[in-house]
Amino acid sequence: MRKALRWLLALVVLIGAIGVSGATAGTATAAADPDIKERILKIPGMSFVEEKPYEGYRYLVLNYTQPVDHRNKAKGTFQQRFTLLHKATDRPTVFYTSGYNVSTTPSRSEPTRIVDGNQVSMEYRFFTPSRPQPADWSKLDIWQAATDQHRLYQALKPVYGKNWLATGGSKGGMTATYFRRFYPNDMNGTVAYVAPNDVADKEDSAYDRFFANVGDKACRTQLNSVQREALVRRTEIVARYQKWADDNGQTFKVVGSADKAYENVVLDLVWAFWQYHLQSDCKTVPATNASTDALYKFVDEISGFSAYTDQGLERFTPYYYQAGTQLGAPTFETRHLKGLLRYPGIYQPRSYVPRDIPMRFQRGAMADVDRWVREDSTRMLFVYGQNDPWSGEPFRLGKRAAARDDYRFYAPGGNHGANISQLVADERIKATAEVLEWAGVAPAAVKKDESRAKPLAPYDAKLDRQSVEREQTLRP
Repeated sequence: MRKALRWLLALVVLIGAIGVSGATAGTATAAADPDIKERILKIPGMSFVEEKPYEGYRYLVLNYTQPVDHRNKAKGTFQQRFTLLHKATDRPTVFYTSGYNVSTTPSRSEPTRIVDGNQVSMEYRFFTPSRPQPADWSKLDIWQAATDQHRLYQALKPVYGKNWLATGGSKGGMTATYFRRFYPNDMNGTVAYVAPNDVADKEDSAYDRFFANVGDKACRTQLNSVQREALVRRTEIVARYQKWADDNGQTFKVVGSADKAYENVVLDLVWAFWQYHLQSDCKTVPATNASTDALYKFVDEISGFSAYTDQGLERFTPYYYQAGTQLGAPTFETRHLKGLLRYPGIYQPRSYVPRDIPMRFQRGAMADVDRWVREDSTRMLFVYGQNDPWSGEPFRLGKRAAARDDYRFYAPGGNHGANISQLVADERIKATAEVLEWAGVAPAAVKKDESRAKPLAPYDAKLDRQSVEREQTLRP
């Protein structure tokens, strides 16, 4: 999934600083559980990696022993990395997943700030170092990953006995949703940000409709023109690309050549622009007759030349494997590039995974989750960006969504960094009130009047960044 897939970009970093009174209260609360590290390490399967100081919290990096195959424990085990941002055992806990590697820098997701709680952040199986050795790739699927979460939740629940919420952005939002589908009673609620829902992998007309209407016509036209021009000047730019790769020790064995990699980079361009930028950024799109230097720089800034090198792909092999076996991947029309594309069919997950890893698409996996969300889910909140390409195929709510406490909101003009704080006032208040209620910490004033709902913890500019990383590729 393109740059979008590009993963995850940045979910917008908010601005502000934590107040002295908030920090002091947090420090006192965390100090009330001085033995939390020892309590966690008494849990069978837990091992300690490191602790990093953060005022008001205990921040631990840990490993938890998981079965390679939850259906057959005889297949062995592996160490799954996770982090714990500990506030207090009498606070709710947010189970955060990115769907990729876990960051070992202290951070707090938006729901964690809203409920002023603890946060458990788990690395997705097969992302290193949480990869079984040897790697049996057939054990990388959404049920196995959901069961990883289920086991870790069961291990930690006796310590953190208050309400739990699941959350994540992009592939992490997908992961949080799959977790609830397979283990609907573990969490008290789920907040899924910018989560794609590719129900039928071969039916992607929704993306064509999206790109026909996103932003204004002038910006759409100029982006298409620059994308075409990048292919018209292919010979000159690929020569520069190959030189850059040679100078930086980058190779192209998986995709096949610098020319093939470049075609993928250019195909990412329009998607990546809207995934990570705003309508107001259209002024940065170069003119079609811009210098090759300017064009090269723009393509690199938006799509990223490192995306389809062997080194750029290796970290994300587990994602591309899943996209090509269960999750699906988007396709879209490129009529304006007619006559300029040399490698039909290259723009798909199989092209980005080493050939010694077998892949077979499992039809029905996404349709099953989609049906569950529409018919059986409860206390689910989906937040999308209006101008994010990944919103082209969102999770759909059923006719009884309101009765089941399910919601879907769009941030006006938002991209892949959309969150609750960017919603229009009424929806922002409603979403915040629901998160507080699901976590069991809604103040009496909010229960009486939802309009008074606001995050319980003050904003911390260093800690509060949405944990979706920007990567140079089309990933969610």
